[in-house]
Amino acid sequence: MTRQSDLRAFLRSLDAETLADLLHDQAERDPELRRRLQARADGIEHGDLAEVSSRLDDAVRAAESVQIASVLDTLQRLLDAGTRADVAPLARRAVDKITQALADMDDSSGVVGDQLDRAVSLYARAAAAHPPEPEELADWILRVEFAGADRPHLALAEFAQALGERGLARIKSTVDEFLTRESTGDDTAERLAAQRLSQELAEVTGDVDTVVRMLSEQLPRLDVSLKIVRVLRAAGRHSEAIAHAAKALGTENGSRRGPLVAALERVRSPRPAESVRLLLARRSYPEAWQAAGDCQAADLIPVYRDHVEWLIGRRDARCYAEAARQLRRLRTLHRRAGSSDEFTAYVAELVQTHKRKTRLLAEIRNARIAVPKRPARRPALSDENMSR
Repeated sequence: MTRQSDLRAFLRSLDAETLADLLHDQAERDPELRRRLQARADGIEHGDLAEVSSRLDDAVRAAESVQIASVLDTLQRLLDAGTRADVAPLARRAVDKITQALADMDDSSGVVGDQLDRAVSLYARAAAAHPPEPEELADWILRVEFAGADRPHLALAEFAQALGERGLARIKSTVDEFLTRESTGDDTAERLAAQRLSQELAEVTGDVDTVVRMLSEQLPRLDVSLKIVRVLRAAGRHSEAIAHAAKALGTENGSRRGPLVAALERVRSPRPAESVRLLLARRSYPEAWQAAGDCQAADLIPVYRDHVEWLIGRRDARCYAEAARQLRRLRTLHRRAGSSDEFTAYVAELVQTHKRKTRLLAEIRNARIAVPKRPARRPALSDENMSR
């Protein structure tokens, strides 16, 4: 056997992921190889799009969740590979088709609904890579948002890049016009959708005062108060955040201080935990965990919670797996802080909130994190509540 045949045999023994990594690394060093591979990929992609479109029709027609998941896997593969093909129209078609199918099926398991959320996230990524006409995208979002109970959940922040100033302005104009109309009593669902869009627009454009004003209309509710605190902190308005927290917890006179207020006051000065937050944002996980050794565990708990929830919000299989891995880090931090019970309560609430995300729950179990059978009650006052 020649050395060349030995090498070919060795390459055949590698799994696809390892082989792809080796080939990709070599292509980064060899411009000609990269050009040849890209040319071949472009040809495959255009064939893929036609095939995926046909598979999507078959999957939705049969209401087969496994086939729908396969279609979405292909779309994600193309996006992860940095395809130069415009897959946005196909991704939007997937959202529309799955939405229509949901209206005619019993999805008590929530599996297809979870796939719809994933399709929306993939469309947001595709639209950011190949933005459609901003006003046309805005009109689609408005149609979906005002469609009623069977509509998918859209997070305006995910589409902000593709919408740009023109698209956001079109949505704002329509929403403002709707909210100035006199309520008929028959438009409750539409009015709620308009209010939600108005708040999301304020968040996307950085209009903190409007966000706080709209949230304040939902008081008194502890969860809303905590969101107001978080919005104010993100805007750097720490004194206002502390004052609102004190008022929400009934500590305006300063006679007693809850852990939430104490934690908020600590954000006035730079802390080592901020460096960990930056490393997590860059997905430099080993470096972040190494830096965590220089921080108080209690200070890092809200940082890791924020990142876990950000990963889950991406509605992506790889991010779900990473979220589960970071949950293990979070569990360690709770142990160091002597608050393991709070971690159990947090996981219980997380699972309850995302119970439709079957893939996420599977990743959490695979990470050997105990999933409580039902949500445990969380303490009302804790450092961790601050991050919610």
